[in-house]
Amino acid sequence: MDNRGTVLIVDDVEINRLILKEMFDESYNIIEASGGAEAVSIINNNKNVSAVLLDLLMPDVNGIDVLKTMNKNGKIKNIPVFLITAADDQEILLEAFGLGAVDVIMKPFIAQFLKCRIGNIIELYKYRRKLESVVKEQTKRLNELMHSTVEVLATAIEFRDCESGEHVKRICVLTEELMTEVSNMYPEYYLPPEEIDKIVASAVLHDVGKIAIPDSILNKPGRLTKEEFEIMKQHTVKGCELLSSIPAIMDQEVYSYGYDICRHHHERWDGKGYPDGLAGDEISIWAQVVAVADVYDALTSPRVYKAAFSSEKAKDMIFGGECGTFNPKIMKAFANIMERH
Repeated sequence: MDNRGTVLIVDDVEINRLILKEMFDESYNIIEASGGAEAVSIINNNKNVSAVLLDLLMPDVNGIDVLKTMNKNGKIKNIPVFLITAADDQEILLEAFGLGAVDVIMKPFIAQFLKCRIGNIIELYKYRRKLESVVKEQTKRLNELMHSTVEVLATAIEFRDCESGEHVKRICVLTEELMTEVSNMYPEYYLPPEEIDKIVASAVLHDVGKIAIPDSILNKPGRLTKEEFEIMKQHTVKGCELLSSIPAIMDQEVYSYGYDICRHHHERWDGKGYPDGLAGDEISIWAQVVAVADVYDALTSPRVYKAAFSSEKAKDMIFGGECGTFNPKIMKAFANIMERH
């Protein structure tokens, strides 16, 4: 198996390509292109290109155009480009370096010097790609560990709350559906899928503060007194206090979403929620969405103080305002989701 890297030589003068090929033929696989358009096609379709030796002055698509294309498609980040030129045009060279070229090869070529320069940079790029791959894999494993830790913590809270732990999973499913629907329906609330994924991962933290609530209140079979309800309301703030002590084990964005959701998933559109009495879009859209998902699941699940309501009854209660006032736009998105269930 040939493990040598591949060098693409781009020059409209055949003798220049031949000279460069002779220099590098022993160490690398060589591909030739006689113009910029051909070079762009090769770069786009060959994943093994280790470096490009690029003539700046060509009649069709010139070297600057090739560099601009490599910037647009992101290839310039992983493929070092060496400029081939006999001209000493400082303006063109500065433009080329600004577009990501790493070095300039002046004609006529000095073989041994050129081989060392190019070989060193190819190895440097190879090492950088390997390092990036290792870091990416380690980051993935750390994120998986973080998500598992958070899920275990959240599920443990649910067990204290006499739940099976399924509440957290259902909240995440409904949060993803509703956040996606809201994002698609309303441009002002648009979030890309990767951000929605982080919000879903954060949603498991919404009730983490219940760990600080006494069992006598958390699992009371009857209606809470006014004093007991004030203590119960503290779970939003207590959760944030807990999260403040563990940000180092979490992805920063997941932590930020989780903190906000934990504190504000009981805020209401009309300002009558808690703990901060926020109103309207003072409440983040993700906290608003998790609030709806949380209320719906709480209504349709059995609790120590009530039996489960049917889905239809739960929807009537939410749309009728019995569970507080929600954003009308979220209600439209929620109605769309319920129609599909």
